[in-house]
Order: sequence, then C-alpha cells, then structure tokens
Amino acid sequence: MSRVYNFSAGPSCLPEEVLKECAAEMLDYQGTGQSVMEMSHRSSAYKPVIQDAEAMVRKLMNVPDNYKILFLQGGGSTQFAMIPLNLGIKHGKAAYINTGIWSNKALKEAKKFINVDVIASSEDRNFCYIPKVEKVTGDYDYVYVCFNNTIKGTHYEYIPDTGDIPLAADISSCILSEPLDVSRFGLLFAGAQKNLGPAGVTLVIIRDDLITETPRAGTPTMLTYKTHVDDDSMYNTPPCYAIYVVGKVLHWVEKQGGAEGMKNLNYAKAKLFYDYLDNSSVYRATTDKGSRSIMNIPFLTKETDPEKADVINKKFVSEAAKQGLVNLAGHRTVGGMRASIYNAMPIDGVKALIAFMDKFAKENF
Repeated sequence: MSRVYNFSAGPSCLPEEVLKECAAEMLDYQGTGQSVMEMSHRSSAYKPVIQDAEAMVRKLMNVPDNYKILFLQGGGSTQFAMIPLNLGIKHGKAAYINTGIWSNKALKEAKKFINVDVIASSEDRNFCYIPKVEKVTGDYDYVYVCFNNTIKGTHYEYIPDTGDIPLAADISSCILSEPLDVSRFGLLFAGAQKNLGPAGVTLVIIRDDLITETPRAGTPTMLTYKTHVDDDSMYNTPPCYAIYVVGKVLHWVEKQGGAEGMKNLNYAKAKLFYDYLDNSSVYRATTDKGSRSIMNIPFLTKETDPEKADVINKKFVSEAAKQGLVNLAGHRTVGGMRASIYNAMPIDGVKALIAFMDKFAKENF
C-alpha cells in the first residue's frame, strides 16, 4: 500500500526519512546488536541518544544557557498540574488567557491548587480568534497561554507582554514550526506527537529560577521539576524510544533549514490553503484573519442546514480517505473538516487536498 497524506491533529505524520532511518536501525542500533527500544536508559549506548536530542533542542530553538531541557512523561495534560504546583508558590495565583479547549482544561486543573484569574477569553465567539492582551500586571506567579489551538485553529501572532511575571506556554502543536524567542518565556512545553515525534514524551523548557526545591505542599516527587532536573530526565525510566525518534526529527528539521526553514515551508503551505478557502464559493475557514494557525486549519462547506451539513461532511471525509487523504474530520465543537499540516506534511499534500476539494465541490454543490 502506498503512503497516505495524514492530516491528523495528532499523533501526526512523521518525515519519511526519519521513519526509514528508524526502520533500518530497529534490530541493530549502530552496531550494538539491539534496538533502542530494548536498551537500558543508563547504558553507555543510550546516553548519547538523549544527550543529542537535548543538544539539538537547544541548538534549533536557541535555548539560553539559563534554561533546562527535560524529557518527561504524562503528556501535555500532566503539565496542566505541574505548572501550578511548581510555579504557583509565592502568591498562589495565576493569570490564564482562555482560547479554547486545551487552555480551558489547563485552567480548570490549576484551580484545584491555586487561584486563577481568566484575564482574557475568546469564548464569546466560540474561540475563533486570539484576544489581544497588551500588558499583564498584578501579583501573579505566572501567566499561561496555549500558543496554538489545534481544535479551533487559532495561533498567537504576538507574545503577550508579562513584564517580570513568568509566561508559561503550551506549544505542543506549533513547536519548531517557526522561530520562537524562548527568552520571552519562563516555561514552554510540548507533547511530541505533533511536530517532534511519536506520542509518549513531553518536552519541557524551564528557566532556572523557576526550578524550586519547595513546590506546593503535597506535590508528588514525579510532579516536581527539580526531581527531573537533578537526574537529567532519568529519575525513572524515560520514554527512551520516543526520545530517540525526537532526536531523528530534530536532525531532519535542521536539514530543512531549522526553524526559519520550517517557517518558510509552513507559511507557503498555509497561504496556499487559506487563499483557496478565502476565494472559494463552497468552503470557508472558521478562524479570523490575524489569529489563524499555520498548523491546524478547520473549514466548513456552505451547507448551513445541520443535518445536511453532517451528511456532506461525512461524505467528504469518506471520499477523501479513498483518495489517500486521511483524518480530515473536524472536531465535534467546530464541525466540518480540519487539515493539520504540521512540519512533516509536504506541500504536495496540500495541493492534493485542494485538488480533491475542487472535484468534490463540482460533484456535490
């Protein structure tokens, strides 16, 4: 069977080059006679794997020396608790900007441990835009944002000015899609399964002054950042194979020109698709200009009757899959379809989708 174009929001497509390298090394990694999947995380063979992945993150993202890089487990959702438990210790209070399901889940989790102020929200228009927050002030331990929203297809085109208040951001679905000034943040985290690798490992970049020895009372050992900093992400067995694949993907990103090279490719893909949607008489984007994600693009047809729209959407997704264009169903809170065009999605995949959409529109509208 030939490869499909996988538009899934995550786990998402990986570069074919990386998959082939992993396959070639599956039974024998660099003459060790074993797979990375079988190695002890404390072996001399594995240590360079995680060290290389860390070095590549630091290089590609220009991570300053006063930040630590961690490879953790529990997905991005575990960070929803770790952040308030470790950062919410001075005032027991944080500011959240609510731009959709993931930031809403994060703030609800934080409320279990600290006081939360929702200082801005786009809920009034079903999260189709990013609210503009010029300056954040107050006695907050941190400010929290979800930088790219997979479900609603929105993205921050600016970094909120938080002054001396640490800014924490979920960048799971946009990491290394374009350059990002790490020094503007106190903490960044990303589940790997969008742009970095397979599910199972979560990257955390945290500034040294936020690594506390005394998190909130009752914080479990495994939910304390210092635990993992002190043991170089090896307090317990890390997701060794997932980290290995992440390292491969990072080297692939470097070959594409790093974050700047990925930006050029991603903006070209997104412009091609948004221009098509904006000029179509059948399809339309659901997010406002000025807030549009270059990674996740939800779209609807002109059919407004809910029952008829549901039928046509299902037909679209089904027929697209038959053409090798898979995982295009939109999230239930948005409806319609969604194309996730992460780093590994080639521009040919976007062109193939547009060609199918043209054909589908002629046959069904």
